[in-house]
Parts: sequence; C-alpha cells; structure tokens
Amino acid sequence: SWFPNCVAIVRLIILMYSLPSLYIMLAVVLHRHSLPNLICFSAQGGVSLFVPQPNINATVTQNILLSVEYACKGVVTIEWKHVSSWGTNKIVEWKSGNYSNVSKTYKDRVNTYENGSIQLLNVGVRDAGYYVVTITEELGTNIYGTIVLSVYEIIYEDLHFVAVFFAFLTAVSAVLVCFMWFCNKSVHLFQNKRHKLKENNSELVERPPGNFMDVLAA
Repeated sequence: SWFPNCVAIVRLIILMYSLPSLYIMLAVVLHRHSLPNLICFSAQGGVSLFVPQPNINATVTQNILLSVEYACKGVVTIEWKHVSSWGTNKIVEWKSGNYSNVSKTYKDRVNTYENGSIQLLNVGVRDAGYYVVTITEELGTNIYGTIVLSVYEIIYEDLHFVAVFFAFLTAVSAVLVCFMWFCNKSVHLFQNKRHKLKENNSELVERPPGNFMDVLAA
C-alpha cells in the first residue's frame, strides 16, 4: 500500500487543497494503482466533494456522465477542465443557480447539473483523459476532483467478418436451391418420358392382330 494508514491520507488531502497541480498528480497515481473507485474530498471552509466513479470506460459515440456531488452552504463556482496529451481545455464554468458558460469546443455537447456533474455527448477518442472539476466558494476556498475517462473504438473487423460469412452462406444457399430445382426438373422430365414410353408399349401389346390379307394389302 502507498499509505500506511488513513491519517496520512487525510493529511495529504488537507495539504493539497491549495496545490491543484500536486492534487492532479496524486489522482493519477491513485488511478494507476487501482485504489477503490470511491473518492471523497473535503477542504477548509465547509465545502466537500464526492466522486462516486473516478474511472470511466466508454466507447466512441457514447454519452458519458461525469458524476460528482458537492456540499456547501453558500454559492459556489463550478469549473470543469479536460487534461490530455493534446493539452488542457476548459469545458464549462457556472455558478450554482446561474447561467453556465460553455466553451465553443464543447458547445451542444455538454449538459450541466445542479450537483456539479456534467454529461458529455457523443464522445470520441480525443475526449479520453483526465477531467478536473474545481469547486470554489465565495470566500475563495476551493477543492478539486478528478475523473479518468478512457474511450475505445468499436472493433469493426469482427462485424465485417460476420457480414462476409453471412453473404457467403447466402450465396451457397442460392446455388444449392438452384441445383435442387435443376435436379427436380430433370427427374420430372425423366418420369414423363418413362410414362409416355410405357403408354406406347401398352398400346402395341393391346392392339389385336390384323387379317393376313389386310397385311398383304398393306
């Protein structure tokens, strides 16, 4: 374990409320070492933040809820940022009960909620990374939370193989149907010829013998 006891964890959290960069680094370490998927932070001044799901896996075109829950008696300012290998982008900022200011990059792709959560619509591979939420009180006290989002592409190779295999089976089935129709037609023609041949033979056998003079006359 990285920390000998819970007291050390509490001390680090209290120390880091004023050091956001150090907090982000610790969040990355916590994520990589698979600590429990439940994080609760508190800061001096009476504001606390609860992150129920710090690690989220998604596929492209999916809608993702970045869920948090804060507790504060006064009015707070909520800000979300996206940190990835492509840089840091501000997503949205709003005060509780007021109009939210969404950046142009995320316009029509973000829904905000009263508890501080946001929803990302139609995520892509570039949306993967660390999402940092900042809760700031009117007196200036702030607290940070981080959610790690992993976005995976849908593997279309398997679907392509299934489609090709299904097309192959359809073609084989069509060939078999045509072959069976041809065989059935051939058998039917053979039976008709055989039936006609039997009728001709029956007529020859049943015909009475003619007069000898008639035969000579013929």
